[in-house]
Amino acid sequence: MKQEKSCGAVVVDNNKVLVVKHNVGHVSFPKGHVEEGETERETAIREVKEETGIDIEVDTNYRYTTSYSPMEGVMKEVVFFLGKVLGGELKPQEKEVSKVDFISFTEAENSLTHEDTKEILRQVLRDIKK
Repeated sequence: MKQEKSCGAVVVDNNKVLVVKHNVGHVSFPKGHVEEGETERETAIREVKEETGIDIEVDTNYRYTTSYSPMEGVMKEVVFFLGKVLGGELKPQEKEVSKVDFISFTEAENSLTHEDTKEILRQVLRDIKK
């Protein structure tokens, strides 16, 4: 079975969370494939910047994973870190993303397409309330 890996971030700012709506229709957190020689952290920072225009720092103490099979014969692991905004201008990557926005946690839970992503949001909420 072929293995793939993507990394991204759950970016929280002012009690809101950054979500992306992909051109193909699903809503998720920004993420993308790890490039050769990149660490998970570097991939997460790069992918958030590419997809949303936002510069972030990530807290690698908060690492969330999920796995799924996007197609037969392929298993994909996705790693998300907790992210914090450093700057930048919110702007979708037109090639892949139709919309980027900071929305409330409740709105995010209702908007996220996949149940495993919703569970990661719930884990993040538990962790930031500690």
